[in-house]
Amino acid sequence: MLEATLVLDRDFCLARVDERMFGSFVEHVGRAVYGGIYEPGHPSADADGMRTDVLALVRELGITLVRYPGGNFVSGFRWEDSVGPLQERPVRLSLAWPALESNEVGLHEFAAWAQKAGCRLFYAINLGTRGLEDARNLVEYANIAGGSYYSDLRRKNGAADPFGIRLWCLGNEMDAPWQMGEKTPENYGLLANEAAKIMKMVDPHLEVVACGSSSPLPQFGNWESGVLSRCYDSIDYLSVHRYCAKEPGMKPVEYLLQPSGMDEYIAQVLALCDAEGAKRRSKKKLSLSFDEWNVWYHSKAADEAMRGRTEREKAPALLEDVYTFEDALVTGGMFLALLRRADRIKIACMAQLVNAIAPIMTQNGGPAWRQTTYWPFYHLSRYGRGTVLQSAGNLPLCDGGGYGAVPALDTLAVLMDDGSVNVFVINRAQEPVVLRVDARAFGGLEIARHVQMTSPDLLAVNDAANPQRVTPQEGAASRDGRIALEPLSWNVIFMRKRG
Repeated sequence: MLEATLVLDRDFCLARVDERMFGSFVEHVGRAVYGGIYEPGHPSADADGMRTDVLALVRELGITLVRYPGGNFVSGFRWEDSVGPLQERPVRLSLAWPALESNEVGLHEFAAWAQKAGCRLFYAINLGTRGLEDARNLVEYANIAGGSYYSDLRRKNGAADPFGIRLWCLGNEMDAPWQMGEKTPENYGLLANEAAKIMKMVDPHLEVVACGSSSPLPQFGNWESGVLSRCYDSIDYLSVHRYCAKEPGMKPVEYLLQPSGMDEYIAQVLALCDAEGAKRRSKKKLSLSFDEWNVWYHSKAADEAMRGRTEREKAPALLEDVYTFEDALVTGGMFLALLRRADRIKIACMAQLVNAIAPIMTQNGGPAWRQTTYWPFYHLSRYGRGTVLQSAGNLPLCDGGGYGAVPALDTLAVLMDDGSVNVFVINRAQEPVVLRVDARAFGGLEIARHVQMTSPDLLAVNDAANPQRVTPQEGAASRDGRIALEPLSWNVIFMRKRG
């Protein structure tokens, strides 16, 4: 049996976790909106047609922020289509995804849903097929109290009070060949700069996120440098996107190690940001918005087959990855990697929220349930809102396949406001590890509780028939300050004052 020691000290703090790190993403793709959050004929639907069973799971998950309405969808979206009387809203072809967009759910409806869900709205503007004037008009519509054309139009459409959207995406993945309105870094940098300026002229209290490179495209680095050289002073964050996938023949530990590449990637993006700041001799430190991250590979073959279709339907099943227990460990590892850079990453959005590569799944007319990937997010959202500690220790090595010998444990410790500490651990080894947490610097902390999630079947999934096949359970009790971690497991260790 492997043995490990983790040493914590209250004086070695990295940064306080921004509450916007617990964000998600809802795009008009597949059944994310129609059949996901919105299904008027569903038994649980409220007066607005929103599924209350989904709302309950979203509130339980503790989502603080939702990026909307895209994603690739936004680069061909006319925001005006999504406001005003429902019977007058046009049905459009969705070009980003092979579907019909009815515009039944638009800005007003989604803002009302977000309020019910207890989260803030993070809105994306179309800088693909549209531009500066539309961005200006949308901010006026959403954020100005009244007395101008677009603010009065919002009031006429039923919202007397402004939506007060404080965070905005300046387009989506604008370097990508799959994007409508693909840009060069020079063109996009100038456009982002002017959009940020004009939007802040309308509302000086908002913040904007410029598009980073769509990893892992070849232009990475050149894109960031070209964009930032033209808009560094006007923007507030640079976006980062990352997805993990299990490749054929990949060993379990090799798949579990995929999130480790995020550490290097984040460091590279930050170096590019800081290089531009240094050129300008600027005191400004640009932070990151990691506004798309997840595991995504199960549905890609089926989705690719859909792209060749010319016929369109409303809300076809797209991106409906059914996640395994193994996937849950990888998403947990990705989230730990993000929180370990809480000093510079201030926004993060797990992509997406319902049905499309999502922690929550539904059946049309049927139940909603938690996927395996729901649980690591739930634990970090519930128990990770504090100050990230810089930990050290003696961690054993395990066989990482093509990675060589690697640390068996992936860890993160968070100091809570009440002085307690929560430790999150992934055991990547295929054997148990006995962990001792050395918290003597805190004066009297001890292991009070251990929650773990493990499965004898790495490919086990939760579905409508068995929604609780993979769920957290109470873990082993600690002995002499040591706790046994099951092989290939997700763990939360709660440390509290004695007595």
